[in-house]
Amino acid sequence: MSSFRELIEQAEVNQCPRQFTLALTDTMNVVSGKWKLPIIAALFYKKNRFKDLLDSLEGITPRMLSKELKELEINGMIERKVTNHPPVLVAYTLTESGQNIITVIDAMIDWGLLHRKGEMKRI
Repeated sequence: MSSFRELIEQAEVNQCPRQFTLALTDTMNVVSGKWKLPIIAALFYKKNRFKDLLDSLEGITPRMLSKELKELEINGMIERKVTNHPPVLVAYTLTESGQNIITVIDAMIDWGLLHRKGEMKRI
């Protein structure tokens, strides 16, 4: 699989490779919205139960968390596991695909910290 930089080097001047725009669109379709990336990050840091996620994501409603978890599950980013023995427990874990996006989230956090630092200097 070619990297973005390799595709750009192969492209004509001022032409964005179609594979890049399609891949970026696919990625944004899966992780877009206010809550999906924070949910994935929380799962990475072992917040596996609904209540743990709800407590760690300030401002999210139970209904929104439920909706976002369902969408992440449908898109193969997380797996929902239910224990059948009493008490019935539901836990969420990252799939391989969900774990693979952690490097992207890390890069976004690094950028966000630098951006916030720069914005604070302007104020």
